[in-house]
Amino acid sequence: METLRENTQKEIGQYVADDFRTAAIFSKYKIDFCCNGNRTVEEACDKKGIDSNQLMDEINQVLNSKGAETIDYKSWPLDLLAEYIEKKHHRYVEEKIPVLRQFLDKLCRVHGERHPELFKINELFTASAGELTSHMKKEELILFPFVKRMVNARLKSEAIQSPQFGTVENPIAMMMEEHDTEGERFREIDELTNNYTPPADACNTYKVTFAMLDEFEKDLHLHIHLENNILFPEAIKLEQQLS
Repeated sequence: METLRENTQKEIGQYVADDFRTAAIFSKYKIDFCCNGNRTVEEACDKKGIDSNQLMDEINQVLNSKGAETIDYKSWPLDLLAEYIEKKHHRYVEEKIPVLRQFLDKLCRVHGERHPELFKINELFTASAGELTSHMKKEELILFPFVKRMVNARLKSEAIQSPQFGTVENPIAMMMEEHDTEGERFREIDELTNNYTPPADACNTYKVTFAMLDEFEKDLHLHIHLENNILFPEAIKLEQQLS
């Protein structure tokens, strides 16, 4: 039986990797579980001035509840996880970007005078859209194919040729840095939108846009979590085993 002290020394990303339902608790307390998932619960609580006992009570309630069946992403083969991220999360980003950009442009034209913060929100999202598109292509063309080659090499007990980028840790370090940048951008959007709360004079487009931005950020959190806390560390381990 783990003690409270041991529980608070466990990394946030590990809790979420073990049971994704805990992500809702960390989000409630504005604790970043995706980009900064390598901090312990105690460190995160100290930084935010949160009572770690209270947070752990809520975490344990989630862990002990039967609830909906959670997906055990950690048990998936790495090539399947990479495929899933690409087909589910990358496609989601590609589909939502043009719609959100169109809506944000319209909001700036119609409501920008009364709500000048919309221009900054639009600027941040446009920057994020460009960076994410480039980021996902790098994963799809360079990193994910190498992960799949490593899985195949292990299945066939074959040697694998060293990639041009040296070790898998090199592109992973770059991807994680880019994740941090997007996490920071969306924290700013979150603040500017007052946690995606439309103002009193908001029209339907305004409300829909804020709801879509909120959903986009939640999807991005899960997307980054699957990579930072599961796919990337396991890919590094697999490369070490193959060498």
